[in-house]
Amino acid sequence: MSPDRYERLEIPEEAQKERTEGFSEILHSYSKEEAVLEAQRCLQCAMPFCVQACPITQDCRGYIILLAQERFDEAARLTLRDNPLASVLCKTCYHYCEEDCVMGGRGVPIAIRHLKRAALELGSCDLLYVPSAPRSERVAIVGGGPTGLAAAWDLALRGYSITLYEAESFLGGQIDTIPKYHLDGDELDTDLARWKQLDISYVTGKKAGHDFTPESLLAEGYLAVFVAIGAWEPRGLGIPGEELPGVFPALHFLLAMNQGPAALLGRPGRKVVVIGGGDVALDAARSCRRLPEHAGVSVVYRKGREEMPAGNEEVEGGGLEGVEFLYQRIPVEIVGKGKVEGIRVQATVPGPPDRSGRPTAVPVPGSEETIPCDTVIVAVGETADVTGLSAELDFAYASQGWPQGRREDWMTDVEGVFAGGGKSVVYAMAAGYKAAGAIDAFVSKKRGRSPTVRPDPFGGEPPPVLPAGYGGPSWHL
Repeated sequence: MSPDRYERLEIPEEAQKERTEGFSEILHSYSKEEAVLEAQRCLQCAMPFCVQACPITQDCRGYIILLAQERFDEAARLTLRDNPLASVLCKTCYHYCEEDCVMGGRGVPIAIRHLKRAALELGSCDLLYVPSAPRSERVAIVGGGPTGLAAAWDLALRGYSITLYEAESFLGGQIDTIPKYHLDGDELDTDLARWKQLDISYVTGKKAGHDFTPESLLAEGYLAVFVAIGAWEPRGLGIPGEELPGVFPALHFLLAMNQGPAALLGRPGRKVVVIGGGDVALDAARSCRRLPEHAGVSVVYRKGREEMPAGNEEVEGGGLEGVEFLYQRIPVEIVGKGKVEGIRVQATVPGPPDRSGRPTAVPVPGSEETIPCDTVIVAVGETADVTGLSAELDFAYASQGWPQGRREDWMTDVEGVFAGGGKSVVYAMAAGYKAAGAIDAFVSKKRGRSPTVRPDPFGGEPPPVLPAGYGGPSWHL
């Protein structure tokens, strides 16, 4: 047993002085002995608040007790039963479960996310998902990010024939923008390899609104269509100078970084300013710190640290890696002649609360200053590209930009067309599960049968159930 039950077994990390020398993964694996000891710290609460906090209700309590008992193959199987993108999530999830861990009340929460990784690395993952008997009922999914992938997996397990359309030449959506110091690049392929027996066809390089529409898919015989296109179009700053060479939207920058960073910010002397305070901004800043011969990276955020939406793990990591944080400043102009030479910012003070209750940022007259730089990365949010999609769909839009149906089940005003998304990989997966259930209920009603439940993805009986004592989800998409 760990010497102190309330202290977490330290997660191995890349040495600080080596972190910015490349894109090697920062967090390393637990050894078998470390994983077992950390798992044995778990209290196995009768009311598993960790499960309740998880958007996909992953039975983390279940795989932790299996690890504690050194039943590694069973821990891996249980993890994959609930989570078809487990290899991705075990390294990138924001571990909402740990925020609600009872151990956090007196000490440090169980390292739940890292134990998920241990379950996959110590147990046998050479498993294939098994579909139910084919229904000969076709459903189209539009969007190959985590929302669309989760919906496709869920519906395929229920026996539906799925065609997934993706505008890019690759699957994964914003998973492909996650820096390689978090994901080494093979995790999504590892997860999707378990899907090979499912009736899912992938059509890449076809864009909704250009090559097809949801209505045209219905006309082709699909019984339902789920629009899961996410939000990729960058929101601008609305200030002079945004058109100058050297200004990059953050998600596009991160995608290019994963495809080959040297071509994007390769010349010596780069001074980078990132505008924004979310995890995408921190991903961009920390990635720039890993580029050769940079001249410094600063993050400019309009409010204080306590209002910054980025997770502590990202902010603390950025600080360790030499990112400079400039709080309570807003950009007013990007300056330069033919290229970026600097950015003018203005100080702010906290103002009246907005609709969410958070303080607004009020500019201070006469407080302008110019920060010299030759690269500006804008990370202030994205919107969805719905060009060519019918106004009759009448999408609602989440605060973070993705389209969704206005009804509780996310159906749009066109019968049979659903739309939704989520704010992170795991929330996006939860959105996919919700849509799959709604689509199954819709199709089942049209066919005169009762809705189905997701079966055991490995063909076992009975179907999986939530852990005893579970009180219902407390999250919101």
